[in-house]
Amino acid sequence: MGRLWLRASKEENHIDSVNGETAPVVAFPDDAPPEGGYGWSYGVFLSYYLENSFFEGATALDYAFIGGLEFGACMLISPACTILTREFGRSAVMTVGVFTMAGGYIAASFAEQIWQLYLTQGVMVGLGMGAIFIPAIAVLPQWFLKRRSLAQGLASCGSGFGGLAFSLGTSAMIEQLSVAWALRITGILCFIGNGISTILVRDRNHIVKPPQLGFAVHLLKRYDCFLLMSWTFVNLFGYMIILYSISNYAVQVAGLSQSQAGVLTAILNLGTGIGRPCIGLASDRFGRIEVAAGLTLFNGIIVFAIWVPAIDYGVMIFFAIVSGASLGTFWMVSKR
Repeated sequence: MGRLWLRASKEENHIDSVNGETAPVVAFPDDAPPEGGYGWSYGVFLSYYLENSFFEGATALDYAFIGGLEFGACMLISPACTILTREFGRSAVMTVGVFTMAGGYIAASFAEQIWQLYLTQGVMVGLGMGAIFIPAIAVLPQWFLKRRSLAQGLASCGSGFGGLAFSLGTSAMIEQLSVAWALRITGILCFIGNGISTILVRDRNHIVKPPQLGFAVHLLKRYDCFLLMSWTFVNLFGYMIILYSISNYAVQVAGLSQSQAGVLTAILNLGTGIGRPCIGLASDRFGRIEVAAGLTLFNGIIVFAIWVPAIDYGVMIFFAIVSGASLGTFWMVSKR
């Protein structure tokens, strides 16, 4: 499912990712991945906004929608970012993303009305995130083949450990400084970290020569591609709900404190940092489809078995670390 490159032996055939035709594999030494080389947390802000009715007249739906808008804007500009990367290069697009994302956080610190938060922490941060993420996501698979899922797991676990640091740090900054300064500091750190990463990242486009199509319409005719997109939609839909809702759920439903809710988000990210390399390793060993199907089912079960009836802090911590370790399967198993 969704495997545009099917490996069976050294002399296998592959499905061309551009026109869908079958052609023999030709062993070009320079085209082989070298198996190495160059190869946060809105939940805390959301919980604070809701608990303190931060913007007059704003509803819970307004606050929740901002997190979804952020991620939605990131994904919706995928075709545009792909085309711009093809025309102007990866560094140019990512650099614009660095400034836009950092600017969105800093601008959000001056927001006085909810619509301003929509435009800054929602749209601007999301667009900046997309301009960084979309060009970069295709780089790592160019450097790995046999251990591609493990490489993706190691790379994406950084978001888990980064989320751990930002979750705890954001809670502390809000308590000790203010939500405005928490946003500003987050923007500055994003600018520095993403800026350094943009400078260091290297692709192999001159060797791989990817088509970089904005939207490959012809792939919609393939049932396996349709199945992959359907699974991706379901998987990421649930992923976003847990990631953005667990902190607020802890305060509004379980009756926990703001600081405890911040710890829960941090624990969730800790689980992500630990679990993603393990998922990648398992995917390379047992198969991407098998691991994806098993973990998707597992996550669905623990949501109803543990999260829904949970009102105890200890149970919530247990759920956070277990779900964190098994969430986001998409990032490790879908890169081909």
